Amino acid sequence: MRGFLLILQLISAVTLVVLILLHTAKGEGLGGIGGSAKLFGSQKGLEEGLDKLTTGFAILFVLISIVLSLI
Repeated sequence: MRGFLLILQLISAVTLVVLILLHTAKGEGLGGIGGSAKLFGSQKGLEEGLDKLTTGFAILFVLISIVLSLI
């Protein structure tokens, strides 16, 4: 059981890192100073789905970590 949970935690951790890297940058960096920052996001639906998926995997990772700490 512990081995299965460790493998599941590893898979969820790698998936969580990939999902976080897929997110678009929220800040505009130096482009925001000159007023050339992007005002409107064109892929709002895709970003919302990615947010929900990332949240789900983060919750799964935390729950597995709690269960592993109790075993």
